[in-house]
Amino acid sequence: MVWHCPLGRTALKLKKIALGALAALVVAGTAGWFSLDKETRALLKTAPTNRDLLFWSVPQRDAAFRALDRISLLAKWHVIPASSAPKPLPQGEPLKLPIDLDAYMASQRSAAIVILQGGKLRLERYGLGFDKDGRWTSFSVAKSFTSTLVGAALRDGLIKSMDDKVSDYLPDMKGSAYDDVSLRQLLTMTSGVRWNEDYADPHSDVAQFNNHKPEAGVDALVSYMRKLPREAPAGTRWHYSTGETNLVGVLLEHAIKKPLADYLYGKVWNPVGMEQQATWLLSKTGNEISGCCLQAATRDFARFGEFILEGAKVNGQSIVPDGWLAQATSRQAATGQPGRGYGYQWWTYDTGAFAARGIFGQGIFIDPKRKLVIASNADWAAGASDRATSDAREAFYRAVQKAVDDEAAATPAR
Repeated sequence: MVWHCPLGRTALKLKKIALGALAALVVAGTAGWFSLDKETRALLKTAPTNRDLLFWSVPQRDAAFRALDRISLLAKWHVIPASSAPKPLPQGEPLKLPIDLDAYMASQRSAAIVILQGGKLRLERYGLGFDKDGRWTSFSVAKSFTSTLVGAALRDGLIKSMDDKVSDYLPDMKGSAYDDVSLRQLLTMTSGVRWNEDYADPHSDVAQFNNHKPEAGVDALVSYMRKLPREAPAGTRWHYSTGETNLVGVLLEHAIKKPLADYLYGKVWNPVGMEQQATWLLSKTGNEISGCCLQAATRDFARFGEFILEGAKVNGQSIVPDGWLAQATSRQAATGQPGRGYGYQWWTYDTGAFAARGIFGQGIFIDPKRKLVIASNADWAAGASDRATSDAREAFYRAVQKAVDDEAAATPAR
């Protein structure tokens, strides 16, 4: 995840504005306070006071993760309207899990868990005062949305080939380490270009990216990324880089010649039947932050998972090229984890399952074999990418799979 919004200039103003708004509400009386939604009320009480999202306190994250698009001076965004024909989520039999769900949600600091199986809603639970009407930020779950839009652009002929070079679309990258890197290598994070994604290191690329001052007339992201040195030959090494997903987004916008939010609405959000509007935060140069920061209802994250599970089809026709989705959701690069891999911005399992993941506990897990989708949002207490909490989530996925298998085994064959 890259927090690529103008936080530095406005962080102190935010606190003043939050306190000022709160004072104004007190003067106006309780009617003004209760006219605000609960997310905005929580934010006014616990507004972040610095630019470093990765280092906010837990209460600040709890308030902000459900309301990043309420902080008008902290960021700008594009709106993705709700579908004109929302897709219903038919209620299925409650899923009987072999674990203590309350204890699991407490340990994860879960805001939401929505499980679809066989196209039906099998489980829906909320925490941290969040509910089905709220929008939670995606962090890197947005990467898998961006990947899907790349597939759509290929299908539409707006991108010619996965083997096109970055500089074919972004001439300002000529002469940089990305000059000979292909779109495929960007999507699989095998460019070989140096990037530090250490969320705990305040001097890492992912933490310092926003401090970069771009050259006049050059996109801020392009200006930063084209200065990075090469560490390995392109295509020979996998290395996680949110910066590269953001670069995919800039490339994609050049290809489709419209905002990513508009393309997402036309290709996915409206035809798939998303129930609520979403928002997508923008960089300082006005592009959607394609590696992060899509705010949506957890039910709609689950609907996206179901859409991918069913082949990314609209009216029976896939929005991506034939065979492309199978490549996107299967191992294209080794990550060093046994039984795991990386596709086109999807984390893959050798079992055939795959997942979108975001820091602090965001995720969409998809298991085609079991027709299973698990969408979850959280605010992990231990930080952005705590291994123990992540492992516990993997164990939860396995527990859900076992519940589905046990149910199938107990159902008499027809």
